[in-house]
Amino acid sequence: MSLREKVEEVVEKDIRPALMRDGGNIAVVDVDEGSGTVKVQLLGACGGCPMSMITLTSFVERYLRAKVPEVKKVVPV
Repeated sequence: MSLREKVEEVVEKDIRPALMRDGGNIAVVDVDEGSGTVKVQLLGACGGCPMSMITLTSFVERYLRAKVPEVKKVVPV
């Protein structure tokens, strides 16, 4: 399974449902297998929320890194 597939699986199963409960969503834009960088776009209520960077670092990045150790960082686009 590729890094992108692992990331998509965790996003679909765990992260997206949590964000959707608050009216938000997330899209995986790119996954760099070499550097372990995941580029995401926060959508819906999360897109314009002043707390979006906290959501990104404290929830999305922390959760992805715990579930997929190859992920080194998550950045917004």
